[in-house]
Amino acid sequence: MPDHHLTIQEVIDKIITEIPGAPLEGSVDVIKTGDPDQKATGIVTTFLATLKVLQETVELGANLVITHEPTFYNHLDEQDWLQDDPVYEAKRRFIEDHHLVIWRFHDYWHMHQPDGVLTGALKQMGWEGYSNPEDPIICTIPPTPLDKLVSEVKGKLGVQTARLMGDPEFVCRRVAILVGAWGGRPHILALRREDVDTLICGEVAEWETTEYVRDAIRIGRKKALIVVGHANSEEPGMEYLVEWLRVRFPGLPIHHLSTGNPFRYL
Repeated sequence: MPDHHLTIQEVIDKIITEIPGAPLEGSVDVIKTGDPDQKATGIVTTFLATLKVLQETVELGANLVITHEPTFYNHLDEQDWLQDDPVYEAKRRFIEDHHLVIWRFHDYWHMHQPDGVLTGALKQMGWEGYSNPEDPIICTIPPTPLDKLVSEVKGKLGVQTARLMGDPEFVCRRVAILVGAWGGRPHILALRREDVDTLICGEVAEWETTEYVRDAIRIGRKKALIVVGHANSEEPGMEYLVEWLRVRFPGLPIHHLSTGNPFRYL
């Protein structure tokens, strides 16, 4: 069947067949809104299905939005507590009026071999050759002072700001990359490794990872932390998804729409 005759459900089903271990019971990767039996007119990938992204999706003539993170402000996209909320109601109404289908692609994209989100980040930073195939979160990079490394990472990811801990002149060589929001325990387990001197991550709980790094530095451990932001670290993975999808659905228009940083900095 030509791709332009596929239903949205057929598109989703075809994607899932490519993921090792899928379907996964209890996954958040389910359809959040819309009728999947309609014909797919186009696909948009994004980190977050913000209202702006949805409006731009309509302008592109697409009707399937593949989002990495939740649409309705909580992990499971529970909506009962949002009834009568004007922001929720406006977003929901827009989705329904334009017959959009929103499907979350979080667990499965991370389950892909290799991890699709990490692959996108490595590609954007030009670090594919530095990553260890046996342990892909670990990159052996040319020796680089921390301040210079931060500048390079910001430039390659296109971010304005990053938070860091460590001696600016500390020379980084072995970097663990944990995109998104892994949480304090995985961050700390990576940092405690003798073969890791630097962690680049998406976001932190400030009373977990940061305090471990502060204490580590205090006792003389040579460690550094670079925090680039959750969206900044995972958006490249959803942009890479376009490349992955175009191979599988050559007849469908497929675009990436960046969520963008919600903050401005003073």
